[in-house]
Amino acid sequence: MNDIGSLVVRLLDETTKTSVGLFAPELVLSGTIVLMLALRVLPGLNRIPSQWIALLGAFTSFALTLCQFDRLVTGEIQPTQFFTGMLMFDQFATFFRMFLSLFLILTITLTVLTGIPDRDDAADFYTLLIGSTIGMMIMASANHLLMVFMGVEMTSVPSYAMVGLLKGRKKSSEASLKYVVYGAGAAGVMLYGISLLAGLTGTGSLPEMAQRLEMIVNQNSGISDATTVRTILLAGMMVLVGLAFKLSIFPFHFWCPDAFEGAAAEVAGFLSVASKAGAFALLVRFGLSFSGNSAVVSEIAFSFGIGLGVLAAATATFGNLSAYGQTNVKRLLAYSTIAHAGYMLMAVSALLVLAHGKHVGLDTQAETRRCIEGLIYYLFVYLFMNLGAFSIVALIRNQIFSEEIEDYNGLATQSPVLCFGMLLCVFSLVGLPPMGGFWAKLVIFSSVFKATSVHWVMWGVLGAGAINTVFSLFYYIRILKAMYIKPRPAGSRSVRYELFPVGVYVLLICLPVLGLGILPQRFTATFQEVANSLLTQVGR
Repeated sequence: MNDIGSLVVRLLDETTKTSVGLFAPELVLSGTIVLMLALRVLPGLNRIPSQWIALLGAFTSFALTLCQFDRLVTGEIQPTQFFTGMLMFDQFATFFRMFLSLFLILTITLTVLTGIPDRDDAADFYTLLIGSTIGMMIMASANHLLMVFMGVEMTSVPSYAMVGLLKGRKKSSEASLKYVVYGAGAAGVMLYGISLLAGLTGTGSLPEMAQRLEMIVNQNSGISDATTVRTILLAGMMVLVGLAFKLSIFPFHFWCPDAFEGAAAEVAGFLSVASKAGAFALLVRFGLSFSGNSAVVSEIAFSFGIGLGVLAAATATFGNLSAYGQTNVKRLLAYSTIAHAGYMLMAVSALLVLAHGKHVGLDTQAETRRCIEGLIYYLFVYLFMNLGAFSIVALIRNQIFSEEIEDYNGLATQSPVLCFGMLLCVFSLVGLPPMGGFWAKLVIFSSVFKATSVHWVMWGVLGAGAINTVFSLFYYIRILKAMYIKPRPAGSRSVRYELFPVGVYVLLICLPVLGLGILPQRFTATFQEVANSLLTQVGR
């Protein structure tokens, strides 16, 4: 009994003194949710606007993550596992938590400007929005298979309800239902893959997984060895199904176009960026968990890298080809989101191929670091250019009650600030210099080019990326052609906003896209530090 009591005391002591402090940003957001729901039922306090409480919670969470990141960079605190190893506290996780907190602030601010949700639904909507963000933060910090699944589900379930926010609209309800059905199927497959991995290795800890797999492979031979490897591959692929669903990777993208078209543009913008950040952070951690000295384990990771490269090329191609025929701006941007998920997946593919492939004359550590650095840079640029595009769509919708491209004709003469912001975002989405999207694609394509010296398949991945970049110009330019070249039809609704606050917000979101392209070196040192810290932990 004394041993049990001392164990309980030690666990509680560790939790209260260490883990709770490291988990503070998520706890603040959780407290924000409780406060918003409590104020709804307290007499006299239910008149306090929920958006201001949500905004205060988001700012506090961002400040805490910024402070934690600064202390990690300066060495004041060291990377560590917390909550008995379930979550990881390091520069990589803290950067993405900071990224998601910043994005939450910008999204809530957008909803304040557009007026969606209304007062009655505000508390419910912000509860779902913040709850989904907490799930994404857990995905970025996940250090255990259980937290992998919990993070994905905590992210997904609130998203299903947010897509159906526009009550009474058939498209919104249909999109939400499709999202739920596809999400439930993907979650089931992922959970089965997690159970296979945990059962096979006897652990759910990601850092221990490679060691256990190495032991299992070394203890078996012949037919048994081949069966074990096939089971590992099957389990890994099933886990990747759940992540591919969140990333809208082909062929698990079916929910994305319908969900984005049926949801409010504010929700679509949130899902297009935030879910990508959390899922890619988790995908990188999961991929690097297959880092061992065993040749068989490295071969499994290498096979995953090649497979992801093929999926990346197919995803980018499908997204761009499907976007070409769209007439609805949100649906066009949905397929654009699929295409960009393909570009970012190329960085993860190159990472695994370079880290586990056989090559001569390459600095493996430097090249793998550049892969992670390129992915982080791409996500950071993607935050501003994609949120900027969806924000402008939402603001225009409030004036003309339409999201069709033909209804954007001649808007440049009525709302030059919004159209200028869309021009910056579109040029960056295409990847034209000097926008941030150009450098983001260049860094990722450079990593894929390095990977071509390891396996010939990566030449196909690189070619697909280059061709799709050129092809994407043809459908993106249709939005700018409508805004700047075509005349405004007589009798059409006008779009007029004051410079403050709407114009200032649009410039605040869109100008960083240009700044990240002109001065990319201002951020590369931070991204390199984050990438180095992650690779150091896995022994690379």
